[in-house]
This record gives sequence, C-alpha cells and structure tokens, in this order.
Amino acid sequence: MIRKRVAQWAVMAVAVPVAAAGARRLSHALESRRGSSRASRMLSRGAELIRPQKAKRRRFF
Repeated sequence: MIRKRVAQWAVMAVAVPVAAAGARRLSHALESRRGSSRASRMLSRGAELIRPQKAKRRRFF
C-alpha cells in the first residue's frame, strides 16, 4: 500500500510540471504562428492554474 502511494506521488511530481510546461509551450507556439486566440489563452491559463511560473515564496520569519 505504501509503494502504491509513493508511486502515485512520483508520477504526480513528474507529470504535473511536464503537463504545465507542455501546455505553456504549445500556447506560445500557437500564438507565434496565428496570434492570440481563444485556444492559446485557455492553454496558458490552464498552465498557470496547474503550476504558476512566478510563485511568491513564503517567508517564515
């Protein structure tokens, strides 16, 4: 049971950043070819929701 959880965590730790980077890259490619469109805006919004590029760091002191 612990192995299954560790495996799920490992997949999510890799899959989520890769998916966000892929969506961001596809969005930029679409915008460079055809200009801003609804699809490219939705891809970049999705990438920002999944993993914000510029996240603010919290200070604990």
